[in-house]
Amino acid sequence: MKRIILAALLAVSIAGWLVSPAWAQQTGESAGERTAPNNARFGDPTVFGMNYQDYFYGVIAKIEPDALILSKTKVGVPQTVRLTKKTKYVRDKKKSSFAQLRTGEMVYIDVKTDKKTGQMTARKVVSGMDVTVAP
Repeated sequence: MKRIILAALLAVSIAGWLVSPAWAQQTGESAGERTAPNNARFGDPTVFGMNYQDYFYGVIAKIEPDALILSKTKVGVPQTVRLTKKTKYVRDKKKSSFAQLRTGEMVYIDVKTDKKTGQMTARKVVSGMDVTVAP
């Protein structure tokens, strides 16, 4: 019984010894100084993710007078989002208009989905630098 316990303790200590240098080599820090990775290239993902987690993401494939057709959505197929007179537009954290939207642009849309039909209606369309840089 003592041999089994000793073998288990030895295995755990060897595993810990092997893992620590590998972590230090990859990150350039010692095992006791582990920190979160630096995400400077894309900003802080936690802030960005919290701001737009309830928004519908897509790339504008086609602009119609009363709708936006989005590609590259989370669904994987093009989606149509209806626009109304009450829809608000934000570009680079400033009030904008429908006329400033461009095909191929990334947008986050605050949508209201009709429970019966599944039709999405845009409340707010966010585009420009605000989409790629955390506020």
